[in-house]
Amino acid sequence: MKASKNITIGIDEVGRGPWAGPLLVSAVALDMDLSYDGLRDSKKLTKKRRQIESIYIKQVALGIGLGWVNVNELDDLGMTKSLKLGARRAYNQLPLTVRNDANRLVIDGNINMLDSDQATVLIKADAKVQAVSAASIVAKVARDDYMARLSVIFPQYGFDRHSGYGTKAHAEALRQFGVIQGVHRLSFTPIKRLLGLTDEFRGPQQASGDVADDSTTAIGRRAEAIACEYLIDMGYDIVSRNWRTRVCEIDIVARRQRVTYFVEVKYRHNQLCGDGLAAITKEKLRQMRFAAQVYMHDVYHDAASEQARLAAIALEGDPPVVKDFILLG
Repeated sequence: MKASKNITIGIDEVGRGPWAGPLLVSAVALDMDLSYDGLRDSKKLTKKRRQIESIYIKQVALGIGLGWVNVNELDDLGMTKSLKLGARRAYNQLPLTVRNDANRLVIDGNINMLDSDQATVLIKADAKVQAVSAASIVAKVARDDYMARLSVIFPQYGFDRHSGYGTKAHAEALRQFGVIQGVHRLSFTPIKRLLGLTDEFRGPQQASGDVADDSTTAIGRRAEAIACEYLIDMGYDIVSRNWRTRVCEIDIVARRQRVTYFVEVKYRHNQLCGDGLAAITKEKLRQMRFAAQVYMHDVYHDAASEQARLAAIALEGDPPVVKDFILLG
C-alpha cells in the first residue's frame, strides 16, 4: 500500500450467527483527514440511527463494497472460508485507486479475512476505528433490509423482526412451517437438530405414507431430463433442476443471454390425456410467479436488476418427446 493519502479501509461482517439468510462482509474506505461525527459500533445505535448513518456514509465514503455470501455457499464452504470469500468480494468492489492509495487496512475480529500481511486484525475494531464502524453500519443496514424484503415473501417466519437469528418466535415458525431450502442454513446445528425432530421439517419431500408410482415417477424424471437436453440444444444453460422450498418448487431454472428462465415441465403419456400446456391455469401462473420471486430474492440479492421470464415445456409419449415450448411472460 502507498501512504500518499490518509485513507483507512475498514472491514466488518454481519450475519455470522443467524439460522437463516446470507452472510455479509462490508468494506468502507474513509479519508481520515476529515472528521466523522456519529460513527460508532452499529450495535450501539438504534435502528433509525443506523439508517441515517448509512445514508451519511454513502455520501462521504471514498468507496463501499458489499460482499454477499449466500446460504448455499455458506453451507458448502463453512464459516471461515465464507468470511474470506465475502471479504474478498467486498474489498474488490472498492475503486482500484482507493485500494492503492490506502495506508491502513483494519479488519474487525480475530480472523485475517483477506489473508493480507498489510491488514491489522483488531478485536472490537468497530468501536475503535471509524472506517470499521462505518463498515459495520453499512453491513447491518443492508442485511436487515434484505431480511425485511425476504419477510414479504415468507411473512410467517418474521424475518423482519429477528433477521434470521435463533429467537423463540423463529424456532416456533420452523416447527410450524418447516425449513426453507436456500434461506435456512442447513449446516447449522440448530437447524440440523430441528430437521431431525419430526416429519414436518423434511420440507417438500413425500410424506411417509405416500407411495408413488415408480414407473410414472421414472418417466416423469426422464421427461425432465429430455426437457433439459432440449433447452441445452436451444442455447440455454441449466442452472438448477427441481429447486424446492417448503412453499414452492421450480422444475428447471435456465439462463440465456443474462435472462433467467423458470420452466414448468408438463408431461402427458398420450394425447388422450390432453395438452400438457392446458394445465398452465391462472392459478398455476400465480404459483410460478411466486416461486420465481422466491428464487430471485434468494440467489440475486439485487433481484430488481435481473431479468426473468416464465416458460413451459410440454412433452408426451413413451419415451417422452418435446411437443411445445412457450414463453409465458
